[in-house]
This record gives sequence, C-alpha cells and structure tokens, in this order.
Amino acid sequence: MALQARDTTLADARLFIPDVFEDDRGFFKETYSTAKYRALGLNDEFVQDSVSFSSKNVIRGLHGDPEMSKLITVLRGKIWDVIVDVRKGSRTYGKWEGFELSEHNHVQLYIPKGFAHGFLALTDDVVFNYKHGALHSPEREFAYRWNDPTFAIAWPLTGEPRISAKDQAAQLFTP
Repeated sequence: MALQARDTTLADARLFIPDVFEDDRGFFKETYSTAKYRALGLNDEFVQDSVSFSSKNVIRGLHGDPEMSKLITVLRGKIWDVIVDVRKGSRTYGKWEGFELSEHNHVQLYIPKGFAHGFLALTDDVVFNYKHGALHSPEREFAYRWNDPTFAIAWPLTGEPRISAKDQAAQLFTP
C-alpha cells in the first residue's frame, strides 16, 4: 500500500497514512519523504523537528502560530489529538475535530498554519514527533484554554487532567 492522504472535516487539514512494513520482528515505516508528500499536495517546507514525552492524562495545548504548519505523528503510545480552525475567514472557523493517533495506527496529521492544536495522552508513555513549517517563535505563538466553553471539546479523560501552569492561564477564544 502506498502513502495515502485523507481530508478531514476542517479546511486544509489532512491525515496521512504511510506505508508500514510489519512482520514478527516489528515494523518499518517512512515518516516523511518530500517527493511522496508533495505528490499528495503537501508542499510545506519543514524546518524544525521536535519531540515531546507525556504521561497519561497530560493535556498539551491548545497552541498555535499563524506562520507555522505542523506534521505530527505518535512514535510511542496513544493520544487523542485536537485541532481547531481559528483562521478568520476560513469556512470552518471556530470548528474543531479530534483524532486518535497511536504507534499502532501510524496515522499522521497535517495541521495548517494558524490552527490551534492540543492533545491528551491516553497512555503513560507517549512520545510525540512534530515537523514544523517555521522555527519556533514565542512572540508569534498563541494559546487558548483546553476547556474553552466556546469550543466545547469533548476530551475523553479517564482521570484528572494534568496541565501546565502556562496552559491553565491561556486566554479564552473570542470569535
């Protein structure tokens, strides 16, 4: 099976499913190839990679940057990932969508510039990889509260959320 791309319900956001070669020893997959992703319409130039580690019930986000797109994948564990279209003028402005991403389903999520993004760790051992379309810039970054009532995101929590002080102090969204 070749690399596949699927649209989401949000404008410009897409899911990618890479080739995975599995046998009794484990698996091998290509997590990014410029030519293959460009052939499916992903033309961003990724300039920075980052990795995070999270334990169960950690919520990271909702963060965004008007200049930074992301291609994300889970290397270990399982998450519930959320994107929110906060680009004024977009046909899906203010809407959110959630996806289960894991080391087993191999699904990658492309997040366009200007989206807010967050995730909930569903397992104790989440290793998460980000490819960034721009260098990190605290001056450009924005954040909204993970539990903002305007979005009304249905987080599948199975305990108390673990949230950073920075994320707890994030602003509310005002459409």
